[in-house]
Amino acid sequence: MKRNKDLENKNKLEHIKQAIELIEYYVSNQNENSFCSSNLVHDAVLFQFTVIGEAINHVDKDILDKYNYSWFKVRAFRNLIAHEYFNIKLEAVWYIIEKDLPELKAIINDMIKSNDNIKSI
Repeated sequence: MKRNKDLENKNKLEHIKQAIELIEYYVSNQNENSFCSSNLVHDAVLFQFTVIGEAINHVDKDILDKYNYSWFKVRAFRNLIAHEYFNIKLEAVWYIIEKDLPELKAIINDMIKSNDNIKSI
């Protein structure tokens, strides 16, 4: 049974990694102004942040607790996007992309590497 839970955790971490890579791709030719003015780009980015937050909700707490990261902020951002979308400040989203996303990416990659003996489904 633990093996299935390990696989679920690994798959959720892979979903997060993929969502981060998609965000990076979507904003690769953007600056703050073009990001904020492009509905298509910022809608796509916000969806991927929702995927990240939802996937984090399904990773075991004991795995997350091994890393010094503010996981509650990831969950809270997902909830903001899903439930209080009218309060989203796109300039703040851009800041998150530039300042917070690289750290999250590094941690997720470390988490995946530390569990690389677990095969994805």
